[in-house]
Amino acid sequence: MRVDLFDFDLPAELIALRPAKPRDSARLLLVEGTDVSDRTVLDLPDLLQPGDTLVFNNTRVIPAQLEGQRGDARVGVTLHKREGVRVWWAFVRNAKRLRIGDRVEFGGGVSASVSQRDDQGAILFHFEGDEPVELMLERAGRMPLPPYIASKRPADESDRADYQTMFAREDGAVAAPTAALHFTPALIDALDQRGVRRETLTLHVGAGTFLPVKAEDTADHKMHAEWGRVDAATAERLNSIRASGGRLIAVGTTSLRLLESAADDSGTIQPFEGDTAIFITPGHRFKAVDGLVTNFHLPKSTLFMLVSALMGLDVMQDAYAHAIAERYRFYSYGDGSLLLPDARA
Repeated sequence: MRVDLFDFDLPAELIALRPAKPRDSARLLLVEGTDVSDRTVLDLPDLLQPGDTLVFNNTRVIPAQLEGQRGDARVGVTLHKREGVRVWWAFVRNAKRLRIGDRVEFGGGVSASVSQRDDQGAILFHFEGDEPVELMLERAGRMPLPPYIASKRPADESDRADYQTMFAREDGAVAAPTAALHFTPALIDALDQRGVRRETLTLHVGAGTFLPVKAEDTADHKMHAEWGRVDAATAERLNSIRASGGRLIAVGTTSLRLLESAADDSGTIQPFEGDTAIFITPGHRFKAVDGLVTNFHLPKSTLFMLVSALMGLDVMQDAYAHAIAERYRFYSYGDGSLLLPDARA
């Protein structure tokens, strides 16, 4: 499909630079079939049914942005995918200044050597020493805010809490699964009382999620791979829920992409561990999910293509036009939506 079909105009002032406080006070756009209505995140218990299951991503964002020095050259580094215990792929500002074997100093006793490049310009770093890389990053790194926020303000101490979900357990993401940022213990209690269940899986979100689609046709776009895991016990429970008539509602496009990667052609969710580069565009036959909680996405992005695949491009164009007219807040720190496709479609 033509990428320009997924374009829309967004006023810059609708890009949220800070999250709603409290988190569950954010607005929520309900898109049910072709119907659109304005709600709040706190309405979720009333919008879901007893027996529904929300599927969360328990990845934890690490301080993956680093400023380094190689000789007299400064380089900006954003880690995006772990390749080994001490080895990470990264996107690099001023990457042309680096050669294989170069050593980059990041301060705080943290350094890494350049060991490889790929054909898209990413660089493979090997971190030196015996200390766990996660501890080194806590000392030398910054929270990797999305570029549309980072271009407006620097990351600060509040982002260390704000850009982390209440489900964060597994270190490895360089971007938050932002739909889950809206959830609070009080909201979870209300969902429990409603009879809405929850499960967790792990997908370590990479910085590639923010890369623009430069191709003119979706068939020519290459997705960056991300590592995920659905363990056998979780897969068994999810299959049992669907078999009993319960709906699986993914919280975030990351959870949805992993569930769709793990499902076989019959719709059975299999245990999964490894990389996924699934690219969901209109025409995709959804096998594992019945709905999605998600934030609002960038024009011409792979994520807007995903929600258009779930609901229909015309439906999502109308929904986004409504959200813009009603001044919803967009992107990672913005408001949310609950997308429930017409089961008869």
